[in-house]
Amino acid sequence: MDLSQLPTDVPVKDASTVILLRDGVSGPEVFLLRRVVSMEFAGGMTVFPGGGVDPQDASADVAWAGPPVSWWAERFGVDESRAKALVCAAVRETFEECGVLLAGPTADTVVADTSGYAQARKQLESRELSFSEFIANEGLVLRADLLRPWANWITPVGETRRYDTRFFVAAAPEGQTADGETSEAASVAWQTPEEALTDWRAGKTILLPPTWTQLTSLAQFGSVAEVLAAEPEIPVILPTLYQEDGQLRVRFPGQDPYYEAVIHPWSKR
Repeated sequence: MDLSQLPTDVPVKDASTVILLRDGVSGPEVFLLRRVVSMEFAGGMTVFPGGGVDPQDASADVAWAGPPVSWWAERFGVDESRAKALVCAAVRETFEECGVLLAGPTADTVVADTSGYAQARKQLESRELSFSEFIANEGLVLRADLLRPWANWITPVGETRRYDTRFFVAAAPEGQTADGETSEAASVAWQTPEEALTDWRAGKTILLPPTWTQLTSLAQFGSVAEVLAAEPEIPVILPTLYQEDGQLRVRFPGQDPYYEAVIHPWSKR
């Protein structure tokens, strides 16, 4: 493909992705979804829960526990309106995509069972219900303190859909069950980062560079507590498209092992 033919004027939308964690026998495990092939963005890819920021996320009037919006704005280098939208989107998308809700009846509790919110979850996904309406209707408090900022990746120029994605990490609340009851997931699984990378090396899954990078990073930790205690630097990663041996590739930091192991998602273009 001629790089000059790729679109350069695609708007960049904000998005939030949450890396859910739990302690397993062999170390921390992450929750992963394989997106249905028909999805326009990352179809067939194995990803963490997440999605685009909804316009209503910025104006959501929700009870809030944890670091103030100003703290999140400083960590992600954005204004407070965008910071609030990113955090609200992180909690909303995680609930929509896997049923895990980072909220509770009070500022120091968390919902133990989300099955009673099944109908509201469907309405959130279809945008029949706003996130702030849901939180208010159920008398819940958003638990921003359960999230930690982790990374920031922007989709390369030339892609037909582009996102400025903030990655968060969070421990799955005790008692809640992450599931695949969403129209966007073909399958879901809990795996250690190394197990997920092993499947990828074997060609069983397809990982985009941001997902591969986060799994590689998380494989170095021995427990969920260690991950949550980390305070990583969060540089803005903007990969670039290039061609090598007639194939389209994405240039990003630490890319060599990514291309050595398997065929990458762009190889068939």
